[in-house]
Amino acid sequence: MDRQPGVSVRLKLTLSYAGFVMLAGALLLTAVSVFLLRGTPNGIFVPNLSNLSNLLLAFDPTNFGPAIFGPVAAAMLAFLLVFGLLGGWILAGRMLAPLTRITDATRMATNGSLSHRIRLPGRSDEFRELSDAFDTMLAQLETHVAEQQRFAANASHELRTPLAITKTLLDVVRTDPNLDTGDLVDRLHAVNTRAIDLTEALLLLSRADQRSFDRECVDLSLLAEEATETLLPLAEKRGVSIETSGDMASTIGSHALLLQVTTNLVHNAIVHNLPDQGTVWVTTSVRPRTAVLTVENTGEKLTREVVSTLAEPFRRGRERIRADPAGVGLGLAIVTSITQAHEGTLTLAPRAARGLCVTVQFPAAPPHTGR
Repeated sequence: MDRQPGVSVRLKLTLSYAGFVMLAGALLLTAVSVFLLRGTPNGIFVPNLSNLSNLLLAFDPTNFGPAIFGPVAAAMLAFLLVFGLLGGWILAGRMLAPLTRITDATRMATNGSLSHRIRLPGRSDEFRELSDAFDTMLAQLETHVAEQQRFAANASHELRTPLAITKTLLDVVRTDPNLDTGDLVDRLHAVNTRAIDLTEALLLLSRADQRSFDRECVDLSLLAEEATETLLPLAEKRGVSIETSGDMASTIGSHALLLQVTTNLVHNAIVHNLPDQGTVWVTTSVRPRTAVLTVENTGEKLTREVVSTLAEPFRRGRERIRADPAGVGLGLAIVTSITQAHEGTLTLAPRAARGLCVTVQFPAAPPHTGR
């Protein structure tokens, strides 16, 4: 926003300090003039300084007549004015020094430097609270920008792969017109499907981040049954059994997005499982003020270090098959984003008996909300 140039805050504080000092001095001199010099004859008192009593009388305002009190008062006000301006300028500079550091840090952040921190020393006050809040904001912004840059780089790499494969296949057809295109068309279809799935996943992730969705009462137990029925053919194909149980657990949110959360978790539990005779457990429950969805599966032994990275975008397990539906490395990243958009929490933990346990908690719907 363009603004007209104005007076600096330091100068305003200086004038305020000086004006206050002048006002206090004027009131003091007025009080002396009204109450102490009333009825005092004009003239100058010349004290005899030979003893202590006369010395004390020398500083008695009543010994100065009104004729000399005026010039003395004017001189005192002039001294107070100079003293107030000079002292106010120094004091204002010391008081506004933290604000100057905050302003410099803001300019550096505006120019793209997010690693700088103010770190004002001293005890807590208004300026230091502002500085600490600004440092916290810079840290969060720096982390967010780094995540966005990493996500953009990963997304570009993932999108470039199917496009490069498509270009290669088309070049093969161009150089060999007699080539049988049947198998080529199938490969192009698979590559194109993967590119579409990745694009839709990115759009879904962006939609969840923006929190632009309608909210309604959603029962997590019904979503678990719907996701299980949808993915049952995939589970049978892989020899994985799915067990669904639990109570009605209602929350407020988007039915489509919460169904995507459930579907992604069940799909991951099926894909990242034992080659044969694996099991997936999907349960719902209600805790104080929260609705809980838990998805557990058998599988390989996982460490906490590995589990802590699974929700990162484009993070794939070693057994991920790229031909699987939604196998674009964004499954848990989408779950995380949708969960945060619904003010919920996502917890991943390795099972003691091998495999993974994923727990999602959402704020429970009010009791009077309809199903």
